[in-house]
Amino acid sequence: MLASSRQKLLGYAFAFTGAALFSTKAIFIKLAYREEVNATLMVAWRMIFSTPVFLVIGIAAFALRARGGAPMPAGRHLAGAAAAGALGYGLSAYLDFKGLEFISAQLERLVLFTYPLFIMFLGAAFFGQRITRYGIVACLISYAGLAMVVGLDVPEGGMRTIIGTAFVLGCAITFALNQLFAKNLITVLGSIIYTSVSMLAGAASSVVIHALSDGDFGASPYFLWMAFGCAVFATILPIFLINGGLERTSAQTVGMISTISPLVTIGLAVSILGEPFTWADALGSLLVLGGVTYYTLADMKEKTAAKEAAARETVLTESTVG
Repeated sequence: MLASSRQKLLGYAFAFTGAALFSTKAIFIKLAYREEVNATLMVAWRMIFSTPVFLVIGIAAFALRARGGAPMPAGRHLAGAAAAGALGYGLSAYLDFKGLEFISAQLERLVLFTYPLFIMFLGAAFFGQRITRYGIVACLISYAGLAMVVGLDVPEGGMRTIIGTAFVLGCAITFALNQLFAKNLITVLGSIIYTSVSMLAGAASSVVIHALSDGDFGASPYFLWMAFGCAVFATILPIFLINGGLERTSAQTVGMISTISPLVTIGLAVSILGEPFTWADALGSLLVLGGVTYYTLADMKEKTAAKEAAARETVLTESTVG
């Protein structure tokens, strides 16, 4: 019992640290942009630095699978993981990094944090999932807060705020699609092989995007250090930590802990980047966080109730048959 509690606490710590590190991504990008504003170059170098790690992990995962006598993954599943990676870590990352050329790190994180709501709507549109009443309420709360923050930034940023927000909304939509596609693929491939294949595909697509748009991979040492920091501290380490959290606690718990992400980004943006933060920003941020947190809690409660109902039905059926 004590060992189980320790593992659960360790899972909380891993999830919290992983979510906090993910939050540093926008900070590294904004610091790099002080040297050179180039979204495709930043995405490409971030993924280039990440590639060796995921290549080694992927090769090891395939070797262990072969040694254990398990069948190799089907080509269509690997192709699906690669396509999801190109979408979620290639195109989606480009849209996110491009958006940060125009808007603050705080606004970027708040806009991106709405992706669970896009999962709900896109899941209903393309995957046969249903839109819930609590989902609609959460959406209204979150987007009221987002409208408040964007509305405050428009007078100062003008069209730049609108363009940047549109780019990051595109990132949230494509990342939501990535999550929807990933669900079944992870079940089939396992999280390690799926993550390795999708990250490598994302790296390849990022390099191709920059090669087609610019072609020059030259960058200053400072820019490369920021890209390296983004790769290590905002990509590789948090992925392992989040997976460690998922091994020791539930996906719902990890999702709830991840709601600290925008708060960490806001704190770092104010303290490191010197971005302003007003009471109106605080209220808008609370509405966005409140909406997504409410949606997550309500979704967890509904799924738990459904599982309990299914368990009761099973017991009733067995007792009737008996």
